[in-house]
Amino acid sequence: MGGWIETTDADLLPFVEKFKAQGVDKVICTDISKDGMLQGPSIELYKKILAQFPDLYLIASGGVSSMVDIEALQEANVPAVITGKAIYEGRITMADLTKFIG
Repeated sequence: MGGWIETTDADLLPFVEKFKAQGVDKVICTDISKDGMLQGPSIELYKKILAQFPDLYLIASGGVSSMVDIEALQEANVPAVITGKAIYEGRITMADLTKFIG
């Protein structure tokens, strides 16, 4: 439990593969270099993960700043997203999300 503090030498895809083999089918992936920065999500990273694990329920986190980002994640087939700071700062509203899901 040392997220954002401790580092590891583990590579992401083998790490996910290890836990998938143990039955994990939902993963939150937070790009900590983007978390709270409102500079856009790591769409290419998520595409890479989903290319290797197409049945993974991936929850993207970090960098989401607007509905445009959420739409881009949807286009990349990312099934879920954490919008945290964007909602907190009013960049995304519940009305926006309701209309998007609609």
